[in-house]
Amino acid sequence: MSLLLEPSAEQIEQEKIYQEMGVKDEEFEMIKKILGRLPNYTEIGLFSVMWSEHCSYKHSKAQLKKFPTEGERVLQGPGEGAGIIDIGDEQAVVFKMESHNHPSAIEPYQGAATGVGGILRDVFSMGARPVAIMNSLRFGELVKPRVKYLFEEVVAGIAGYGNCIGVPTVGGEVQFDPSYEGNPLVNAMCVGLIDHKDIQKGIASGAGNTVIYVGASTGKDGIHGATFASEEISDESESKRPSVQVGDPFMEKLLLEACLELVKCESLVGIQDMGAAGLTSSSAEMASKAGSGIEMNLDTVPQRELNMSPYEMMLSESQERMLLVVKQGEEKEIHDICSHWGLHSAEIGRVIDEQRLVLWHDGGKVADVPVDALAEDAPVYYPESREPEAFRKRQQQKAWRPDVSDAKETLTDLLKQPTIASKEWVYDQYDYMVRTNTAVLPGSDAAVLRVRGKDKALAMTTDCNARYLGLDPEQGGKIVIAEASRNIICSGGLPLGLTDCLNYGNPEKPEIYWQFEKSIDGMTEACKTLETPVIGGNVSLYNETQNGAIYPTPVVGMVGLIKELAHITTQEFKQPGDAVYIIGEAGEDFGGSEIQEMQTGSIDGRAPNLDLDTEYRRQRDVLKAIQEGMVQSAHDVSEGGLAVAIAESTFGTGLGAEAVIAGDVIDELFAETQSRYVISVTPENRKAFEQTVPDARYAGRVTEEATLHLLKESGETILQASAKELENAWKGAIPCLVKSKA
Repeated sequence: MSLLLEPSAEQIEQEKIYQEMGVKDEEFEMIKKILGRLPNYTEIGLFSVMWSEHCSYKHSKAQLKKFPTEGERVLQGPGEGAGIIDIGDEQAVVFKMESHNHPSAIEPYQGAATGVGGILRDVFSMGARPVAIMNSLRFGELVKPRVKYLFEEVVAGIAGYGNCIGVPTVGGEVQFDPSYEGNPLVNAMCVGLIDHKDIQKGIASGAGNTVIYVGASTGKDGIHGATFASEEISDESESKRPSVQVGDPFMEKLLLEACLELVKCESLVGIQDMGAAGLTSSSAEMASKAGSGIEMNLDTVPQRELNMSPYEMMLSESQERMLLVVKQGEEKEIHDICSHWGLHSAEIGRVIDEQRLVLWHDGGKVADVPVDALAEDAPVYYPESREPEAFRKRQQQKAWRPDVSDAKETLTDLLKQPTIASKEWVYDQYDYMVRTNTAVLPGSDAAVLRVRGKDKALAMTTDCNARYLGLDPEQGGKIVIAEASRNIICSGGLPLGLTDCLNYGNPEKPEIYWQFEKSIDGMTEACKTLETPVIGGNVSLYNETQNGAIYPTPVVGMVGLIKELAHITTQEFKQPGDAVYIIGEAGEDFGGSEIQEMQTGSIDGRAPNLDLDTEYRRQRDVLKAIQEGMVQSAHDVSEGGLAVAIAESTFGTGLGAEAVIAGDVIDELFAETQSRYVISVTPENRKAFEQTVPDARYAGRVTEEATLHLLKESGETILQASAKELENAWKGAIPCLVKSKA
């Protein structure tokens, strides 16, 4: 829209044009009061994106305050581009997770690709070099053409961007469930490394200092992307394609290298990615954090298209752009570095004492608003929370039990379930070895990267079993944190902290807000007990279609420190004769389980219970055993239960296992009881291991013959199967479903 066609301030109010931008009537009244007048078209645009759910967290802020965000290792918690945790040697790990759900639902390749690009910028804008990308993906059942299309294109988008930029995509998770059919989830995580001395922040301080725009030109892609991400997906969403940005990984690579050089310049005051809400959010947030203001001349903004209006320039979410604040008179050093990397760098404004965002265009002032009003003063809502009647009924139900007449057949069918099956089809498209620091490849409990030049490594994982949260958000919230921690432990790492992507339906519906509130309660309790502070994250609400909301899906990205490279542990059995131990006994925990969904086509009943004190004790016992060199392999029991965990421990090894199953056979094999592990130990370490991990029960041994043989205590065979046959079923499931024409 050209400037001439923009409606007047009076028209905006009378015709309620602000509603089309996602601004509510009461919010419009607040904006009038803040300004002391009617907002013009550009100004209402600024407020609409900054007060969107995506940028302001107006429906979630009250709950997010519950999270523990501090710890002795935390150097930067929530509030910057990414969180930072100390890993010793004057080094730190920088990580963040973000969602790109709505864009991926309508333009899956670019939606996923730009999700990767955005999260990379969050990390390198802090001064850190990205060393790993991970993701967490959710799709409908992999039998419908539309779901297959979304799945293939999202994976291709992640691969296309990550592989080009030269940062390894080292792992993640993919789950499939009908609740995500019209609303897939695409959550991207980036992990970076930094020296303490190089840490940067996004601040615009020092009146007179210069505001410099660096990177790609501004186009009309992504306008109102933040608003689009803050509404339900509907039949009209297809028309929002222009809200999906277009990524250029080659430009991003230049920007990355330039920024890592720029952050070492003493002339640099602050730096921030132009992410959601583009130039609006970066300028307003940098000024607000510094207690200053910014004045910009939009005529100097590099533009990809002719005659762009101030509204379009400020709301564009064109990719691969950074906003810098540089000491007055020292701009040449910045321009020279940008020129060396072939990047635009334009002086577009200056820092001012008055805490306002002032915009000029064509010689006239087109916006003048308080920066805190945009960045800090969005309304905070406390929606009604109501426990669903269905939840109360589920809590009273008798525990569901599966029908298992043939344990081998049931196990084989479970291994073919897409959520359990091998994700090799996905990660084979990713370059996970670039930069050669990847120590544990995708497919184990957690990815592991060596810290170059040091005898230590980082373990990282993304996790969430949303079915448990669908049944009981509080218990499910605890389990999310516990499972992520277990995956770090099984890799030989000490969990350091986490970032999150909190994906939910419409918070204005009382039963959805109850899910949000209760899952935050569960996560908070687990974070405190397991000593894993939340150092940042993202909230993605309104994940709904006309068929209803997704399951509450608070995805966790967790990073752990492996103190010595010798401690790196994987889930695969290592050699014949090693002793196999099972930690933890099973209960009747089939609510929300993979076997329940497989046999009934739905989930019901109570989610598994989790005792956090038991969880913490077992985690620390297992880590101690690993660090003392007793453990050959470690694998946590999760989807599918113990039988799946033991089978997975044989895959890729050519080995088998013989184990005695104590207690109720069906519970032991297929229940998803929490805080359980399958561990293998050399025979000479058995005694020491049993003393270190008192909850461990000796169950059997790793065998040279590639057969999985499970027996009752009486010696009667429960299950006997070729490990290779099971592995083939597990490996072939997803490729088979993707290729099928059904």
